[in-house]
Amino acid sequence: MAEINGARVAVVGCGYWGSKHVRVLHATDGIGEVALVDGSEPRLAAMARHFPSAPTYSSLTDALPHVDALVIATPPTTHVPLALEAIAAGRHVLVEKPMATSTHDARRLIEAAQGAGVTLMVGHTFEYNPAVWKLRELVQEQVLGDVYYLDSARLNLGLYQNDVNVILDLAPHDVSIVNHILGVQPVAVHTWASRHAHRRFEDVAYIRLIYADERLSANIHVSWLDPCKVRRVTAVGSAKMAVYDDLAAEERIRVMDKGVSPNGGDDLTQPPMSYRYGDITAPFVASDEPLALQDAHFVHSFQTGTQPRTDGANGLAVVEILEAAQLSLVLNRPIRLRELDDTEDLHLFAAGGRFDSLVRPWLRDQSPLGPSGNGWHQGRAASVTT
Repeated sequence: MAEINGARVAVVGCGYWGSKHVRVLHATDGIGEVALVDGSEPRLAAMARHFPSAPTYSSLTDALPHVDALVIATPPTTHVPLALEAIAAGRHVLVEKPMATSTHDARRLIEAAQGAGVTLMVGHTFEYNPAVWKLRELVQEQVLGDVYYLDSARLNLGLYQNDVNVILDLAPHDVSIVNHILGVQPVAVHTWASRHAHRRFEDVAYIRLIYADERLSANIHVSWLDPCKVRRVTAVGSAKMAVYDDLAAEERIRVMDKGVSPNGGDDLTQPPMSYRYGDITAPFVASDEPLALQDAHFVHSFQTGTQPRTDGANGLAVVEILEAAQLSLVLNRPIRLRELDDTEDLHLFAAGGRFDSLVRPWLRDQSPLGPSGNGWHQGRAASVTT
């Protein structure tokens, strides 16, 4: 058998996103071999035809003795058990978003990786996107002035998932982007969501992130049920505004010298605000592929022992917001992030077990809309104590 020079990395889950990891890792410096792991023989065979030199395994257990690190690109509810098995075997792990479906499990992964002395990284790909970094730069360097709010939309017709709702499927991207751009964690989360075409899972959701600074907010709209594909983040500041459009072939970032200011004086014949319309500029954004940057960073991190940019703590920060969003949906009110640690009942809701299945319908029946309302779980207006 020929000697392998470089790291041996397995991709667990060779579906839509896992196949992209396989392609990228084959071109990544420092990689000696990329193995394919999938329980579906037809899918494994199809991938092997494109990468005939790649070893194939039908289970993680079979692959572990032959690899140094793994990329877990399986459905979200399988992330934790697979990652824990890999960590227990002393393997470095990159877990796709979301890292876990509850804060309890996210912390288990962090503690396990620390105990085993291995690298734990989360696949928050947009934090390696040059356009997102440019928008972060505009915000952090106050090119836009004081930021009023961020608005993020991730919409399309599909792809419906079998194990999680649209919040856990799509919102991790936007939560990660917002956290990265603002550099601050919200104190509370308020969610509105609906099930339309799917019986079990919400397919449309609106999430509001509430911050200690009452002048700042962020809004996230995710949908599997929209006629238009949208991947857009808008940042509105006191001096300028910026739009990041991930679907734009060119000019993915546009900075607009637009704004408003109050008119002074007591002259009621004048409009209350004056409007400014200036130039629109498009700063340079590198064309590097975010997934390639992310996977190369993973390899560099575990080979050098340095902390990855999107480490376990970064993943936990996103999972906290997702869990709060889910609980807000169930409890019909804003959820403070600190409640996730203090209230045992909230963990029961987050676990999605029998307690949740019994209480969720009861809560819906008690809502002002009643059981025959319009299908929305609407949060009541409530103040949030920070």
